[in-house]
Amino acid sequence: MQQSEIVQNTLERLSRESMVHAMRIHTTVRKVLGDFFREEGFLEVPPVILSPLTDPLNHPVFDPVVTYYGKKYSLTKSMIFHKHLLVKYLGSIFTFSPNVRMETEDKKSSGRHLWEFTQIDVEKRDATREDMMRLVEKLLPHLFREVKSKNAQELRALGRDLPVPETPFPVIKYLDAESSRGEDFERILSKEAKTPFWIVDIPVMKREFYDRMNDDGSSTLADMDLIYPEGFQEALSGGEREYKPERIRERIKLKGQTEEQFSHYLSAADEGLPPSAGFGIGIERLVRYICGFTRIEDTHPFPKIPGEFSL
Repeated sequence: MQQSEIVQNTLERLSRESMVHAMRIHTTVRKVLGDFFREEGFLEVPPVILSPLTDPLNHPVFDPVVTYYGKKYSLTKSMIFHKHLLVKYLGSIFTFSPNVRMETEDKKSSGRHLWEFTQIDVEKRDATREDMMRLVEKLLPHLFREVKSKNAQELRALGRDLPVPETPFPVIKYLDAESSRGEDFERILSKEAKTPFWIVDIPVMKREFYDRMNDDGSSTLADMDLIYPEGFQEALSGGEREYKPERIRERIKLKGQTEEQFSHYLSAADEGLPPSAGFGIGIERLVRYICGFTRIEDTHPFPKIPGEFSL
């Protein structure tokens, strides 16, 4: 794509009425999210942009590294480790965290992936998965009611009748969902669903080493995904954290990784980490669902689409 074409495409995107509507809804979403967590007693902390310690993820992405005075820093893929360190001292925290996950080109057609996005990252000391699920079930209906009230004009212009879900949300175990719908169960169940629903007890090899293993000997994790209905798929991911140093080392080995890769985190774990639980909600995916957009790039004025050059 020529430079002039990239600029023209960007200007065309910025001029759309739907972009103005999306930005107004973004503004409401960020305010309501921030106010909700402050009122729930969470402290807002600054995001981390560069660090020698970041999320390893459970799927391949490019890893941009910056060398500064001879030391290597990665762009933040998520603040999972920093959250766990923070709650030891602050109790309950949240942050609007810019994440860079340089996804492979095959994600381009999904309509759900950007390689630069923001998520609200939440963590609470001594919390359980169920505590976090109840918190989200309190948050989402409140958020949707606020958007319907404050952005009625924008939703009307977008032709979106945003449903406010009833709680509690349905809960499905990962292995049960896979057994009934096959490997593509998330997409299938999301298209069938009329309300958000939880996927819980995800197999250990499907996730990163830091999510806590269930104590029932099942090789599943005390974690969860929330899935949007109407085919929009994943809303958030989270769960309880491994906090015992010996368990963390076992999980690193199980994932085929090395202790050297996570030496900073292991040093902190050896000093003592608390049990905690948390989650991250992708803001662009959330706004996409609220607006009813087919593609996630319509939620961002300068979207970074996998495999494409973008301003």
